[in-house]
Amino acid sequence: MAGNVSKHIYQSPQSGRGATEPAWIRYTLTVIALLFLGVFLVLPLVTIFAQAFDKGAEVYFQAISDPEALSAIRLTLLVTAVAVPLNAIFGLAAAWAISKFEFKGKNLLITIIDLPFSVSPVIAGLVFVLLFSSHGLFGEWLFAHDIKIIFAAPGIILATIFVTLPFIARELIPLMQAQGAAEEEASVSLGASGWKTFMYITLPNIKWGLLYGMILCTARSIGEFGAVSVVSGHIRGLTNTMPLHIEILYGEYHFAAAFAVASLMSIFAIITLIVKSFLEWLTVRQMQSEHQAKELA
Repeated sequence: MAGNVSKHIYQSPQSGRGATEPAWIRYTLTVIALLFLGVFLVLPLVTIFAQAFDKGAEVYFQAISDPEALSAIRLTLLVTAVAVPLNAIFGLAAAWAISKFEFKGKNLLITIIDLPFSVSPVIAGLVFVLLFSSHGLFGEWLFAHDIKIIFAAPGIILATIFVTLPFIARELIPLMQAQGAAEEEASVSLGASGWKTFMYITLPNIKWGLLYGMILCTARSIGEFGAVSVVSGHIRGLTNTMPLHIEILYGEYHFAAAFAVASLMSIFAIITLIVKSFLEWLTVRQMQSEHQAKELA
């Protein structure tokens, strides 16, 4: 039965039901999809780059090399560099616990992981302000110990971690549940330690899902605006990330500079999309190779 399912998954598109549909239906659906992508994706992207270079390359490079722009770029990369690994660690731990063990509060943990999907990023930012601002719940203690979270990089990192928390965990949980625990149990029964079992059994099985989740987390971290806007204070050269810097430039009618920084963010997004597509291709190739190996066996 598994072989029949696998054959169904990897059969050629021409052998599916779509090949029996009339040609005009296939062409109409294709044209609609291309028009939709062209209007809502390609055209805005082209417009961003056209506006960025509207006043020439000199203005473009001056805008992205401005000290405030460089500070925003550095802060964005710093926040991403901290948030993504921490979410990867949490995602691995949460997925491991949920998929491999039965315990009280399991459904509650899954609900909490999904919470950032349903809560507005602005509300998330306000929660951190209520907790860590000078008049917040922990404000007096933080002030007494000269620790600044709100209107500083730590607050931006915390807000970004909250918003991006589900991406890696939600990518790994169904993957690890589908794989089961048989291989790990066999490894432990043969005398392997928990760390060796994780490194040589679990991690190779989930590596593509982990990388895919980290890519999604990276893209969201770079582009996050709502929660970061609330906790940052919009301090020029200090707490402005790239999205916030773009908003300020656009509000001051520096359109060329705003689109220049926006084009840089678009380049990051395109790179992320290319890496994501490459990982998906590698995943499909690996699954096909494993399927062919099982058939030969």
